Amino acid sequence: MLGVGSMGGAILAGLRAPGVDIERPIAVTTRSAESARAFADADDVVAHSTEQDAEANRNAVRGARIVILGVKPWMVVDLAREIASDLEPGVIVVSVAAGVPCSAIEAVLPAGTAVVRAMPNTPATIGLGATGIAGGVAASEEQVELVRRLFATVGEALVVVEEQINAVAAVSGSGPAYLFLYAEEMTAAAQRAGFDADQARTLVQQTVVGAAQLWAQSGEDPDELRRRVTSPKGTTEQAILVLQDARWGELFDRALAANVRRSEELERGE
Repeated sequence: MLGVGSMGGAILAGLRAPGVDIERPIAVTTRSAESARAFADADDVVAHSTEQDAEANRNAVRGARIVILGVKPWMVVDLAREIASDLEPGVIVVSVAAGVPCSAIEAVLPAGTAVVRAMPNTPATIGLGATGIAGGVAASEEQVELVRRLFATVGEALVVVEEQINAVAAVSGSGPAYLFLYAEEMTAAAQRAGFDADQARTLVQQTVVGAAQLWAQSGEDPDELRRRVTSPKGTTEQAILVLQDARWGELFDRALAANVRRSEELERGE
């Protein structure tokens, strides 16, 4: 794994969790020596920093069956070019970057190298991630499935076509931020209603966690679960009507469209 920042670090944390069955140790590279030292006592990770060793990325990929590019989108192609001559035959190169198509990575790698895009989210840290997987032109179904199984160790993973990856990023990749924004605003509203900060946090956090677990365990659709809480002419109905009057459906359409549009801009180098 080359780069263990925000998203790369989330994936690595999930892969290191007890019960995850993958080959170890995991070779990782970091930019700073300080970041690499954080893994000094780990027996399941071997970390090297590019600050200390200019060849760290190239050394890390030698012998690897799967190489995950966990750097920022604008660094992905340059990183792929850097490691190209050191990749093993049959390697699978996985990018978790938004806005970088498989074709851009394939163009700087040896002909026929399998490139797969994965769009995970931060709940992968606790084994509850949602990841979309899409293969490039040289990636076989078996190779795409291998990557899917890898990410399935840290949550749910589904295979999509590459044209859907930007939408995956908009829905589940960025999705935790939308939920946290809801929690942020709901907590602030609770405080304005008279609760102190701790009380508001407890009420909102447990409501979000409990509702999510109820949805996951019930097998019901969210609209049905909402109806069960919304008695005709009751208090919940009044709040729901206010939210629906704000045209939440249109708001989410616009939000997701803006997210996808930014991914498309990144693909164009804007």
